[in-house]
Amino acid sequence: MSSKNDVDFVLRTVEERNIRFVRLWFTDVLGNLKSFAISPEELEEAFEEGIGFDGSSVDGFASLEESDMLAFPDPDTFALLPWRPTESGVARVFCDVYTPSREPFEGDPRRCLLNVFDQAQERGFVPNVGPKIEYFYFDNDRNPVPLDNAGYFDLTPMDTANDLRRQTSLMLEKMSIPVQYSYHAAGPSQNGVELRFSEAVSCADNIMTARLVIKQEASSQGMYASFMPKPITTAPGSAMFLYESLLDHDGENLFWAPKDYHEAHLSDLGQHYVAGILAHAPEFTLVTNPTVNSYKRFISTGEVPNHATWGRKNRSALVRIPTHKPGKHISTRVELRSPDPTANPYLALAVTIAAGLKGIEDGLPLPAEATCDTFNLSDGELASQGIERLPRTLGEAVDCFEASSFMREVLGDHIFDYLVHEKRQEWYEYCTAVTDWERIHYYGGY
Repeated sequence: MSSKNDVDFVLRTVEERNIRFVRLWFTDVLGNLKSFAISPEELEEAFEEGIGFDGSSVDGFASLEESDMLAFPDPDTFALLPWRPTESGVARVFCDVYTPSREPFEGDPRRCLLNVFDQAQERGFVPNVGPKIEYFYFDNDRNPVPLDNAGYFDLTPMDTANDLRRQTSLMLEKMSIPVQYSYHAAGPSQNGVELRFSEAVSCADNIMTARLVIKQEASSQGMYASFMPKPITTAPGSAMFLYESLLDHDGENLFWAPKDYHEAHLSDLGQHYVAGILAHAPEFTLVTNPTVNSYKRFISTGEVPNHATWGRKNRSALVRIPTHKPGKHISTRVELRSPDPTANPYLALAVTIAAGLKGIEDGLPLPAEATCDTFNLSDGELASQGIERLPRTLGEAVDCFEASSFMREVLGDHIFDYLVHEKRQEWYEYCTAVTDWERIHYYGGY
């Protein structure tokens, strides 16, 4: 499962650095980070035989009758935790989950993405992704009270998070996760970090690590970091933009084409990829936007997608084609603007990349580019042009997802059925809960 050289390097590093605890990381189906620690003496056995744990205690994993699971560390993901003491250090390593018979566990989100990645590689493609994650800093974990009133890219004394963003970036760099840039986002106390491109599975690992480091560093400064998509009614919501491209095995970007071939510099393959994302977007929205609150962000503000469209300069489009730097073909990519930071990154990348690959397989034509005029049309007028509306509530998203045989094929029965059950229950609980808004508007009337 791991090359001997990689394992030997990790074992040697643990000994030389006097690592006293190794944390084994994995996620549940909903994207929550799970962890347990082993001693360095157990690490070699973990690489060879896995470490057993109770899968019935992990959301979406297994029933009590089939609860035994094995965690196999991936040596390529070994990293020291820089916020722990250096004299008796702590490291982490991401794991793939297997059954006791050493079969890949179909409820493991990382395995789901690995399957899609392997399918792409078999066809000569290497999925490459760069994420940009937005979030808020608040002064406590109970009430979303902004700490500043700064705006997009502001650098003023009002930006209380400037030092915190710098420290967070340094921590990520120490864990070999390069940060392209960090910034103050558009909303009060809203921030963002963009990570450098990497292969899809590494990207999902990096997102999970970044979410933890952001929260860890905020807590150390007496603040609270929230990835809730829409914590403040009057402020912009938080997104998790995904910049996707396909490379060949020599590192050449397969999305690039000369401008005289296509105005957005998109090759035929790139056009089919975008068409696949647009065709399957309503089906995968449950995965990229998995909470009730996710859909509060979709209130139209001019920069949040509501329909399955693409464009170059229009940030209301679901897929935007950024202008790449002249002469830098490698920077040609597509920007998926709908996901939010509550999504399980392994599943979000699995379904969006699979949708793009399906577009290539089926040779789907790229629809006409959406312009500002497009968004002045009604839903009915857009539908007559073949432009689909994205789900507007979690309930709609569950319905679109459940009706999709393609989503079942990509995610497998285990993850698919679990998401339908859990998210339908979440929607039911939300619909039956009485809110403060209702009490304010209806309690004294009628």
